[in-house]
Amino acid sequence: MQKFQDPFIGIAGMIGAGKSTLAKSLGEHLKLPVYYEPVQDNAYLADFYRDTKRYSFATQIYLLNRRFQQHQEIIWRGGGGVQDRTIYEDSVFAKMLVKLDLMDQRDYDTYLHLFSHMSNFMCRPSVIIYLDVKPQRSMERIAERSRDVESGITLEYLTALYQGYEEFVAEISRTIPVIRVDWDRFRSVDDIATRIQEEYMRGSFLREVSWEGN
Repeated sequence: MQKFQDPFIGIAGMIGAGKSTLAKSLGEHLKLPVYYEPVQDNAYLADFYRDTKRYSFATQIYLLNRRFQQHQEIIWRGGGGVQDRTIYEDSVFAKMLVKLDLMDQRDYDTYLHLFSHMSNFMCRPSVIIYLDVKPQRSMERIAERSRDVESGITLEYLTALYQGYEEFVAEISRTIPVIRVDWDRFRSVDDIATRIQEEYMRGSFLREVSWEGN
């Protein structure tokens, strides 16, 4: 039987989905190190939200570099880990920025080429957990946590981002097992950790976890 040993678990989802909360809880539950998304020390984040078009490319390159560093550290240190947002998701944001005319196509092409070269040196995560949070709910969660840099985020932006995530999940699940969770129906970390192990053991490449009716 396939063993759920030293897993590399990626947590994916919209802004405000609760990725950091789940990553922390899973890390504690499974006794794995947690690698958080660079927010507090992100040198570009405030400028990105202030003037998105001007700073979109620089921000995406910064995040790609930091995420690659985390990804490789998880692999080379061994023992598994939980990553708060995966390197694969950065392309969702980049693609969405081009669609909204907030990034030049030339910059996007450069970004994709760089990511392609990096991917040649990356081992895939064991599983990705996708926290499915709809745009309106994401907007509410952003308002609840009241980060100044996120005050300019619009529902239009989040709607485009959500569509990008739907496309991302359909694509990435062809090569990496994805467990899709309706975050509003989520119970406890004990429940989800157990279900993650169960679904991972089945070897399916796209599972939807629900506790409805239980």
